[in-house]
Amino acid sequence: MKFLHTSDWHLGRAFHRVNLLGAQALFIDHLVETVREHEVDAVLVAGDVYDRAVPPLSAVELYDRALHRLADLGVPTVMISGNHDSARRLGVGAGLIDRAGIHLRTDPAGCADPVVLADVHGDVALYGLPYLEPALVKDQFGAEKVSHEAVLGAAMDRIRADLATRAPGTRSIVLAHAFVTGGQASDSERDITVGGVEAVPASVFDGVDYAALGHLHGCQTIGERVRYSGSPLAYSFSEADHRKTTWLIELGERGEIAAAERIDTPVPRTLARLRGRLEDLLRDPAHQVHEDAWVEATLTDPVRPDDPMARLAARFPHTLTLAFDPEGRQEETGASYAQRLKGRSDQEIAEDFVAHVRGGGHADEAERAVLQGAFDDVRADDSHRETHR
Repeated sequence: MKFLHTSDWHLGRAFHRVNLLGAQALFIDHLVETVREHEVDAVLVAGDVYDRAVPPLSAVELYDRALHRLADLGVPTVMISGNHDSARRLGVGAGLIDRAGIHLRTDPAGCADPVVLADVHGDVALYGLPYLEPALVKDQFGAEKVSHEAVLGAAMDRIRADLATRAPGTRSIVLAHAFVTGGQASDSERDITVGGVEAVPASVFDGVDYAALGHLHGCQTIGERVRYSGSPLAYSFSEADHRKTTWLIELGERGEIAAAERIDTPVPRTLARLRGRLEDLLRDPAHQVHEDAWVEATLTDPVRPDDPMARLAARFPHTLTLAFDPEGRQEETGASYAQRLKGRSDQEIAEDFVAHVRGGGHADEAERAVLQGAFDDVRADDSHRETHR
């Protein structure tokens, strides 16, 4: 039986203010074509369908079209809610949608109620385990403490108990949305730390044949039977080196992973993280390959250049972020603000401020003259006010 494992669509999310809805629509096109081309038996969506609890209408419309297209294929889809989703909103109409072969699992109470599919080798039970907020479900699951490991472990105990009642040889898959130990995070995932403990061991999924995970945006293998598909699109520059894919998983007769193939998803535009002095970035022929990329630039000029964003955009028109990290910048000494100012004149403090906001370099003669004139005017005004009280 073949499964297409996806997650973290984040419909409605932008990339540094760039609207990604068109790219997300292309991913849905790709998803449908992949299901058709590879004769997939079921689609798994492991959470974070939307980017926020109340998504924009355009994202809801894309989601609606995706469900209709998946239902038209006649291929079952199992989908869980993630920590970005509103479980209750995503789950509205789940009973009716279920009849169309779209199985939404957003209620933790139903985690041990699987979608059961069958092939020539028997049944496959697919359990949807939505994102569990420990403080909200601890009592419901009878968990020993408020932690991700405790509530996931309690939920998996229910799943294993249900699996034990099924026909011998029943194969099993769990969809879950969590941070599993050994996974590599990126900058675009929302922190799910609770009580200082966010990661759960992969062993929590022992007893099932495959755990289809969501939450981390990089495609990765925690173990042969525990994998993240990652997000289909990059949502931060920390994902510049990611290869965005979905997992095509073939489950064998005895529940073994007979095949695991990464299917590349469409890339709307490559990402580039450039660092160096402005003139070097503008002239270096090695950067020609990045001229059509979304660019994150970090300038290391000792003195902040004039109009850097416009000059960068002349070569890299899709520059989205600009940061400064001047070469030779002195680290903070740890001294208090008062200690750093002690014994310094107003003029010296102002000149230091100019150097700070510029990112390095001292105020020039003209700037010092302007500052000196300003201080002279203030002192003259103070003197005048004092004299005429």
